[in-house]
Amino acid sequence: MTDWLISLEGTPEGARVATGLALMAAMLHALFGALQKGRHDPWLSRGAIDIAYGLMSIPLALFVVPWPEPFMWPIFAGAFLIHTAYKISQAQTYSKGAYLVVYPVVRGTGPLFAVLVAGVVFNERFTGVQWGGVAILLSGIFGLAIYNLRTITKDRDTMVPALALAVLTGGFVAAYTTYDAWGIRATADPFTFLAWFFMFDGFAMPLIALWRYRRMVNRPDPGPLLRKGVMGAFIAYLSFGSIMLATRIGNVGEAAVLRETSTVFAALIGWLILKEPTGPRRITLMALIALGAVVVELGG
Repeated sequence: MTDWLISLEGTPEGARVATGLALMAAMLHALFGALQKGRHDPWLSRGAIDIAYGLMSIPLALFVVPWPEPFMWPIFAGAFLIHTAYKISQAQTYSKGAYLVVYPVVRGTGPLFAVLVAGVVFNERFTGVQWGGVAILLSGIFGLAIYNLRTITKDRDTMVPALALAVLTGGFVAAYTTYDAWGIRATADPFTFLAWFFMFDGFAMPLIALWRYRRMVNRPDPGPLLRKGVMGAFIAYLSFGSIMLATRIGNVGEAAVLRETSTVFAALIGWLILKEPTGPRRITLMALIALGAVVVELGG
């Protein structure tokens, strides 16, 4: 499979496969965010997910994929630091703000930064039509955030710091998207990067989650939390793996933008699963997000 993926790099078929991977990552990332934001403390949820995928990655990294080249170790160290900072910022954001308000801000800030950074790091250039698509998508995302901010009453007292943290988290999204794209392109086997990344990445947040768990007065039952962790681990593998493979064989900026259709899926999840309100205005804004992604894809 590795040889087939590498053969797609820079080809029209590779661009089509990258599009499909980015859209799949969008749907799964929205589900992942809802899973972390669910009824458990976001810190505990993230810790359970991370320890599950960290442990599951050990046999894959040690016995299945080729070992990393020596120059990859500093790259893994950088990825570990960026992702840990991102997850701390994300957990703080989810702790302070309603999911339907903060999630669009995170996802709207990320692609704009990612497109700009990808232009510098990978020398990618968007056409005028594609920039128009980015503008449409961002207007839908931030319009959705503003509308949710005006209509949702949950967590109103902490909404301002939550929105500031959401912008910061979006910056980390752009940072890890471009950094990881560079990392997965640096190694000969993309699955080596994914397996070793997940193994290293799985052991920071569980320590923070354990510290918080021990300080809680009313500790949740660990059984459902651990089951959520295993479910989230599989979703993380598919979501993060899809977007990283998309950036390996396709355009980093386009993949970053297409992934932000996750905001549409997030709104549907928030409505259907988390029972957060929706309506025709929100549906219209979600349609703008989808339209922007289509324009970016067709304008390339």
